[in-house]
Amino acid sequence: HDRLVLLPSAPLLKRLSTVHAGPKAAPPQAVSVNSLPPPSSPLKEAARISKWGRMLEVRSRDRGGNAESWHVKPSKAHKLRQRVYKGIPDRWRNAAWETLMNDFSKSGHEVVVRLKEYYYQEIDKPSSYDIQIDLDVPRTINGHILFHTRYGLGQRSLFHVLHSFSLRCSQCGYVQGMGPIAATLLTYFEPERVYAALSRLHDAYSMHTIFSPGFPGLLEAIYVQERIMQSKMPGVYAALRKHMISTTSYATKWYITLFANSVPFQTQLRLWDAFLLEGQDVFVAAAIAVIWVYRDHITSNSANFETVLSLLSSVFVPEDDDALLFWIEHLLGDKKLRKQMSNWRQEWTQLVRSGKDRGVLL
Repeated sequence: HDRLVLLPSAPLLKRLSTVHAGPKAAPPQAVSVNSLPPPSSPLKEAARISKWGRMLEVRSRDRGGNAESWHVKPSKAHKLRQRVYKGIPDRWRNAAWETLMNDFSKSGHEVVVRLKEYYYQEIDKPSSYDIQIDLDVPRTINGHILFHTRYGLGQRSLFHVLHSFSLRCSQCGYVQGMGPIAATLLTYFEPERVYAALSRLHDAYSMHTIFSPGFPGLLEAIYVQERIMQSKMPGVYAALRKHMISTTSYATKWYITLFANSVPFQTQLRLWDAFLLEGQDVFVAAAIAVIWVYRDHITSNSANFETVLSLLSSVFVPEDDDALLFWIEHLLGDKKLRKQMSNWRQEWTQLVRSGKDRGVLL
């Protein structure tokens, strides 16, 4: 979607709590933004580079003596979560993301080596998805210099990764949402490691349920999102029901692409830092953050189906990435709410098993 809107920081200064409908005279539209912000070096980046350098240490090296895997020093482990939410320095993302995936999936370098071998085994096999992948590749984050050139190195690498990954799971195969995820990973890893990363996202981070036919993981995330909205923002929930706006109509692309097409690239990287640490709940929290910021626009007397859906289908440009990430950090730090989120996921599973899930979602 080409429409850019500002995601202001002021609403994020107040933590998630039970609120009712906002002022009825509130405008239904958010403030538009003319262009994406230019890339810039975050404040205190040099200091954070130094801190991450002291926090991570080499676990193993290749035959040439180059670092091939890392881990967090035990004495610094208590600082990891706070530093992830402050933003991983870009030059450390390769090592940090690998470390976070190792920790979350409880696997190590040996698994990565084995997955790399699978990548090379699959690369020459035919896939029934190859034609569609070839059509989608040039449309995938083509604003990034790595993917500018048709059949250039970046696009060929993206094709090879998606081709090999389409053969990994017969249920998931290939869906379009995989492209932006693989492309983002390619900006930090070589193709065989991207395949390994996608495999671990599929297995350990439950992306299998997001991409399986019927998108069961997507519907589960939406159910959790709606329960939080209903309990904390009943006025917003009522307004969406009144305007007959289904959550799938605007939030599907949020969860399918892990917000890759809904926020600026630098914001997406910050969300992924937290996702690789915490798991799927990060994107439910990000979705709630968006709704929280625009709650007055949604409940406005002037709001209607078109204004609300257009707003929630926009690209969100945060006024301050730190404010957004700290709000998400605080939400996910609420142990009571995290327990409720887990219970709602189990509740959805039971609804599906009993065939009572129809009509439950907006």
